[in-house]
Amino acid sequence: MNKEICQAYIEILKSELIPALGCTEPGAIAYASAKAAEVLGVFPEHIEIKCSGNIIKNVKGVVVPNSGGLRGIEAAAVLGAIAGKRGAENELEVLHRITEEDIRETSKLLKQDFCKCTLQEGESNLYIEVSAVCADHQAQIIVKDSHTNIVLIKKDGELLFEKDMQGDGGRLEEKKKLLNVKDIIDFADTVNLEEVKDILSYQIHVNTAIAEEGLTNEYGASVGKTLLESYGNDIKVRAKAKAAAGSDARMGGSSMPVVINSGSGNQGITVSVPVVEYAKELGADQEQMYRALLISNLLSIHIKKYIGRLSAFCGAVSAACGSGAAITYLYGGNFEAISSTIVNTIGNVGGIVCDGAKASCAAKIASSLDAAIMAHNMTAQNRKFQKGEGIITDDIEKTIENIGYIGREGMKETDTGILHLMLGNKY
Repeated sequence: MNKEICQAYIEILKSELIPALGCTEPGAIAYASAKAAEVLGVFPEHIEIKCSGNIIKNVKGVVVPNSGGLRGIEAAAVLGAIAGKRGAENELEVLHRITEEDIRETSKLLKQDFCKCTLQEGESNLYIEVSAVCADHQAQIIVKDSHTNIVLIKKDGELLFEKDMQGDGGRLEEKKKLLNVKDIIDFADTVNLEEVKDILSYQIHVNTAIAEEGLTNEYGASVGKTLLESYGNDIKVRAKAKAAAGSDARMGGSSMPVVINSGSGNQGITVSVPVVEYAKELGADQEQMYRALLISNLLSIHIKKYIGRLSAFCGAVSAACGSGAAITYLYGGNFEAISSTIVNTIGNVGGIVCDGAKASCAAKIASSLDAAIMAHNMTAQNRKFQKGEGIITDDIEKTIENIGYIGREGMKETDTGILHLMLGNKY
């Protein structure tokens, strides 16, 4: 395939498929807080945080990893500041070295109003600003648009770093514009796997490990376990159950890492675990599994780029589209068949809303994957939703753009309404 497109896709994968500990939003807060404490140079006396609504929405109900069961923005920020005493270089895994003493100190500081959080309006959906104060000294960190994207660092009013938003991040977004279904399939078919093997191998390793953790122990509402106990162990159930179990563990506070997709661990689990299960069921070799995972990962990123990192549109849907398409690919599906599976998934579950990160994310993953597996089975029978039915068109790229428009623009008011309800505001 075109060399420029091939290199762009490899760069996208290396940028998007990165490890994270627990839910990425509290992880991003912990990272920003750790960085603020690191820049300050001493442990702060007080921390102030300003967050966009979508950050608040996605942190409010989820357990912070390695926190002993603590939840919320303040817990993530305080624990992050404590972790910052050891440095912030681990980014979304910054909480991996937390000790029992750190947890006790966090609980103590939370009772002393050490940290204050307020809603920052008028900013992008992913915005975190942390100010760490000690005596007359202050450090300020701003993270924007992606979970580890620090765009500003100040100390005592002096600008230490400011990121050109048209720089590396802007170039990556430009490269994402090259994504399309046809070229993604071509890339998956032809790329030298040595270029991407390490990324995919690690994704398989850690994401299947947390899925097994969720099936072995009790986390959240144990959606994954419920599926297996209620519906048996065939591949259609197992693919959904293992992915849901990974989310059960992740949302329930497991300290195990996940390789994320589009800034989300739940999406990272959804694009990978079911594909691995189907590859094993079909007796696919490692090369076939890797190439199918390229389909799943890149299609999910392609769809999500139109929606944005955070919105009222549940990312499990875009991730399940990728997973379903990869399953069709494993069965020998071509461009038309893969496009049909995407259309059949979007035509079914294009309206699942995101009301924050929490235990029910596992159920939304299961529901989205159920739709994607049915979409694949419809395709196998040459059945497909048709042009003019809702947002479906006769052009797969236009259909993907349509679902992106709904998630990005059409659901803005829904997003605001969800946030007001979660904050206890009257309607």
